[in-house]
Amino acid sequence: MSLGRVGGYELIAPLGQGGMADVFRARALTGPHAGHDFALKRLRKELKADPEALAQFSSECELSRYLTHPNIVQVHEVGADGGELFLVMELIDGRDVGQLLRRCRERKILWPVDFAVYLTTVLLDALGYAHQAQGPDGRPLGVVHCDVSPSNFFVSRAGDLKLGDFGVARVMVGSGTPELLGKPFYLSPESLRGEVTPALDLWATAVTLYELLTLRRPFTGKNPDEVFAAIRAGVFAPVSSLRKDVPAVVEDALAIALAPEPSLRFPDARAFADALEPLYDERVGTPLAISAVVRGLFGASEQGLPPVVL
Repeated sequence: MSLGRVGGYELIAPLGQGGMADVFRARALTGPHAGHDFALKRLRKELKADPEALAQFSSECELSRYLTHPNIVQVHEVGADGGELFLVMELIDGRDVGQLLRRCRERKILWPVDFAVYLTTVLLDALGYAHQAQGPDGRPLGVVHCDVSPSNFFVSRAGDLKLGDFGVARVMVGSGTPELLGKPFYLSPESLRGEVTPALDLWATAVTLYELLTLRRPFTGKNPDEVFAAIRAGVFAPVSSLRKDVPAVVEDALAIALAPEPSLRFPDARAFADALEPLYDERVGTPLAISAVVRGLFGASEQGLPPVVL
């Protein structure tokens, strides 16, 4: 049953609702992609008159025009219909890494170290590209994702890895942001001070790697304030105390990446990835190998995976 039309797309089914936007499975009715399904994202109706929400969604739409990378969710179209902005993205048929981690916890399965390193390296490559993205005039955009976490890193049934949801991304690097951007467990000390730089994305990536290796987060608490206090204190259990097979090269990289001050950490995504290079093996990340991991965790009975929601 059709839910209506937006631009040249028929809305087939709702995929989910975020804090700012509704996402639908949508089918292209015209053009070279006619008959193909996509994920269509539009601002929630009750927020259409909210200047802040409109500005944030407009920023995401504008930013998406400039990001084209094999490990970033691809945007096919940015349009407007009746004055309403919408974003059309590739439909990822699979799971997010957060779901995979939850299944690992349920089954008490630790990810192989080389697989965790591979996923982290791919994520760093996508972030490095975004951080260096340029506008049409050749000037750096200064993109900061601001919400890097396992739930925004997707694995398709075909074995593709994609970073998504640039909904709170910032294209102006600076300080003094009055709001906290992102999920509490993945916020860096400087982001708690209102600073927005690429360093906070690298911090969140390090937290994600720690979680991939141990199935635990390095900084925890019963509520956000306790989590923030732990992050500011900067004390966390070394991964080797939780898992003996983690090589020293990974332990050392995490110690640098989770240093309290940005100046003590890796200067950029490439440097972080280079530190993990001794354990990087591209054979671990073939589409066949990645899809096999998903099948192994969820089983044949769950292969009709729902599309992930961005």
